[in-house]
Amino acid sequence: MKHTDYRSQTVGQIVASDFGASAVFARLGIDFCCHGGVMFGEACRQKGLDPADVERELCAHNDRQGAGACPFAEWPTDLLVDYVLKIHHRNIRERGPQTAQLLGRVVEVHGGRHPELAEVARLFSQSLADLDSHLSKEEQVLFPYIYELHRAHTSGTAIAPFGCGTVEHPIAVMEMEHSGEGERFERIAALTADFAAPADACASYALAMQQLRQFRDALHEHIHLENNIIFPRAVALEQAVAMG
Repeated sequence: MKHTDYRSQTVGQIVASDFGASAVFARLGIDFCCHGGVMFGEACRQKGLDPADVERELCAHNDRQGAGACPFAEWPTDLLVDYVLKIHHRNIRERGPQTAQLLGRVVEVHGGRHPELAEVARLFSQSLADLDSHLSKEEQVLFPYIYELHRAHTSGTAIAPFGCGTVEHPIAVMEMEHSGEGERFERIAALTADFAAPADACASYALAMQQLRQFRDALHEHIHLENNIIFPRAVALEQAVAMG
């Protein structure tokens, strides 16, 4: 099997080339999305992990999974944006309110014995409000320009100057907002003991924790695809189109 030189890459680059690595990083608490620019060895040391041990886990995971992981890094940029819009944006807008509603019912029933649930519900509600604004900015400003860049580069044509000056400006805002969401879900995970249902939980409580975890995991993939693949490509495309 081909050896992967993990130590010369950032954790975001590792997951971009092999999304299967995300499962290993997530289990070990290594942030590959909001802090995907951290070098592999440093990310391991920040978590008190031996990089050699993590390398072995990555290799073992790859051996078990084979080539089944979705090859996002091989997809063209416009297809990646399509995927984010139709899978992740749609998921947030459809599943998010459903989870918030379920969480509200769980707070009503179990909030007395588990007062932390009220804070979880407040944080999640604020996340949905902030994400709605975030998604709108991507849909109305950033993604249309990335589509234009992709078409211009593919066809060898020119495009009008971007209204924001350069694509790096809205990308910086999106990455800052991604970091805020990452921190918010770290707080939710801490409040819920990593989305665990306590011994006295009913089926609705357990389901709410499961849905919160699934929402967080999908958000991590969403942020990873943008921060580590789409955004760097957009910067490179803009530079290539400007050079003609």
